[in-house]
Amino acid sequence: MKMELSTPTTADAEIPDFPQPRSSACPFDPSPELRGLAQYGPLTKVRSWGDSTPWVVTTHAEQKALLSDARLSADFSNPGFPSPVAHRGEGGTDLSFVGLDDPEHARLRRMVSGVFTIKRVEAMRPAVQKMVDTFIDRMLAGPNPADLVQALALPLPSLVISELLGVPYEDHEFFQTNSKTIVSAVATPEQRKAAHTILADYLDHLVGEKLAQPGDDLLSRLGEQIKAGELTRREAVAMGVLLLLGGHETTANMISLGTLLLLQHPEQLAVIRETDDPKVIGAAVEELLRYLSIVHLGRRRTALEDIRIAGHTIRAGEGVILLGELANRDPSVFPAPDRLDITRDARHHQAFGAGTHHCVGQPLARMELQVIYPTLFRRIPTLRVATDLEQLPFKYDAVIYGMHELPVTW
Repeated sequence: MKMELSTPTTADAEIPDFPQPRSSACPFDPSPELRGLAQYGPLTKVRSWGDSTPWVVTTHAEQKALLSDARLSADFSNPGFPSPVAHRGEGGTDLSFVGLDDPEHARLRRMVSGVFTIKRVEAMRPAVQKMVDTFIDRMLAGPNPADLVQALALPLPSLVISELLGVPYEDHEFFQTNSKTIVSAVATPEQRKAAHTILADYLDHLVGEKLAQPGDDLLSRLGEQIKAGELTRREAVAMGVLLLLGGHETTANMISLGTLLLLQHPEQLAVIRETDDPKVIGAAVEELLRYLSIVHLGRRRTALEDIRIAGHTIRAGEGVILLGELANRDPSVFPAPDRLDITRDARHHQAFGAGTHHCVGQPLARMELQVIYPTLFRRIPTLRVATDLEQLPFKYDAVIYGMHELPVTW
């Protein structure tokens, strides 16, 4: 008979607080306190916002199992849903199928998933290569030092997702500003809701234009589904907000963080710069995704019914936080997990989640990263950080980890 595990979390006074800040001395790693949760086993209770006590899952195997378990709900409106921000507020924001369960999640997801197949994404690679080269040309022709975030990391995915959706790129400052507020961990509920409303109104206007004059873009395809009665206009707008937000925020942060990390590891950077082998570049990108894990406040769920796992029972209605940055540093899956090694097989990382809610845009993100890292280091072989690591502004204040600025010189 398997016995119920006893952990220090049974006494309220011993329940650790969550989240815990990263160490400024190790900005690429999970916080030391977060790493310490592993001492309690695969699952432990934490004390989060509003004195709630959700479960935290720290290990790779248990996270993979739970992310594939239909008894865990991604619905933000569930009373036990563990909010990633201190002040959840009323009303929240509509992020389409990300916050829905099947069958509604599957119905909406199917309407866009075909755009992100590997075959279609690969067809975009030459165009993305031209974009990267153009942005690097502009950076080299501009001031030195330059901010890599504003010169390359943010513009590239913004332009890619704009062209895919059919959003005018000249509006990039507008949607970048509002997206930044939506993913902020320190903005008030009112600020987040206002930013979401502004962005949704903008997308609603664009959807209206596509209904009248469709083009060859994703918003136009959603317009066709509206006309066919398969999708409401509100659902199409919410999907547009999700894809516009997710399509540039996450990749932009991976570009800047990954560049900085590689600059700290010149021997591995040299491999990326000098190879012509796409398999080497692909493996390097997977390792960077594993190592950095920019979704650093976990994926959130609520139990719809009791779930027995790893000797514990998650009760119906309890919140669950699945920490990808700990799963991706699990030594039972990734030997010497705190060592960056672009030659390792890191394909089993959970940077994009797992199960039915895995990131729909991951082929696009992978392709952009595979293009941008080698191109950047080949085009600017003398690239280096223009200030001390301790002075760099990391995004400790956002639900997606990254950098506000990355000053570089050459």
